[in-house]
Amino acid sequence: MKKKISSIMTLAVALALTACGGNSNDGSRKAQELSGAGATFPLPFYNVVFENFAQVNGDAVAYGGIGSGGGVRNLRDEIVDFAGSDAFLSDKEMAEMNPVIHVPTCMGAVVLAYNLDGISELKLSGEVIADIFAGNIKMWNDERLAALNPDVTLPAEAIIPVFRSDGSGTTFVFTDYLTKVSPMWASNFGAGKSVNFPSGQAAKGNPGVAGVIKQTKNSIGYVGSEYAFAQKIPYARVQNQRGEYVLPSSATISAAASGEIPADTRCSITNADAAGAYPISTFTWMIIYKEQNYSDRSKEQAMATLDLLKYILSDEAQNITSEVHYAPLPAKAKELSMTNLKTVTFDGVAILQ
Repeated sequence: MKKKISSIMTLAVALALTACGGNSNDGSRKAQELSGAGATFPLPFYNVVFENFAQVNGDAVAYGGIGSGGGVRNLRDEIVDFAGSDAFLSDKEMAEMNPVIHVPTCMGAVVLAYNLDGISELKLSGEVIADIFAGNIKMWNDERLAALNPDVTLPAEAIIPVFRSDGSGTTFVFTDYLTKVSPMWASNFGAGKSVNFPSGQAAKGNPGVAGVIKQTKNSIGYVGSEYAFAQKIPYARVQNQRGEYVLPSSATISAAASGEIPADTRCSITNADAAGAYPISTFTWMIIYKEQNYSDRSKEQAMATLDLLKYILSDEAQNITSEVHYAPLPAKAKELSMTNLKTVTFDGVAILQ
C-alpha cells in the first residue's frame, strides 16, 4: 500500500519493507542501499517516490537535501550513487568530471511567496521582480507595484527580499529567468547557483527560505511551490511572455515544456513562449556517472540505481507528481531518458539490455 509522506525533511530515508540484503521482488539481485544528495526543490516528491520504490523492489534510498551544488560536489567526490540538481551541468562542469548522464525526474515551479497582512492576490512582472531583488524597488507601495495591482492597497513598508545562502539549483532557475526578462539583471548579476544579492535576508534550503518568509512580515522570496503550499504562504501571479498573469499548476508548468527537448535533456524552460505557461518552471534532474564501476560499487548497486531511475520515469511514479504540486514529465523527456539509460555501463558493458 502506498503512503504519502507529507512532512518536508532535509534527509529522506525510505526504508525497505524487506530487510536489506534480501532479494528484490523479481529475484534477479539482492536488495540494495542507495544514497543520493542535492536539491531540496524536489524533496517532497522524492520522499513519496523513494518509499514507494522500496515497496516495489526492496531497495532503501537515503537522500540528503543539501542543495544542488552540494549534491554535485558529492557526486564529483564519488560518495553518492546520484546527485539531485535543479540546474543541469554546463559543458565546462561536465568536462571537469567523468562522463555523466542527466535524467529528468519531474517538473516544478519556483514561486514568489510573500508575507503581507490581508493581501492574498498579487501580480508581478519579470522586470519588477528583478528590480525588487536588485534593491531598486525598496517599498511595497512603489508606483510600479501599484500599477500592476490597482485593486490592492499595498503598505508603505520596506520590502524584505529573502534568498538562498547555499549553492542552489532553485537560485539558478530563478536567476536564469531574471536574466531572460531583465537586461539590468543580466548585466549586473547574471544566472548561477549562488548570486550576490545586494540586500535582504539569506536562508538555507527551500525549507529555510519558506520559514523566513512565513515568520517575516513584508518579506518576499523565491521558493519551490510545494514549500509555499505546505506552509500556506500566498504567492504571486507572474506575467509570462504572452502577457498573461499565471499561477503555477500542473497544467501551466507542463505548458512551459511544450518546446523541443535536446537529446541529453539539458534545457531551460523558463520564460517559455507558450500560452498559459508559468514562466518560472523547470525540470529537475538526477545525475549519475555513465560508468557505474567507481568507489568499489557493486554491479548490483549499479543495477539498483538504474532500477530507481526507471521507476521514477514510470507512469506510476509520474502520476504522483501532481499530488505533491509538481508536474509529470512530457513523453519525449521520458523517451530520451530511457535511451540515455541504455548507455550506462558497468566495466564497459551496458547494464540494460
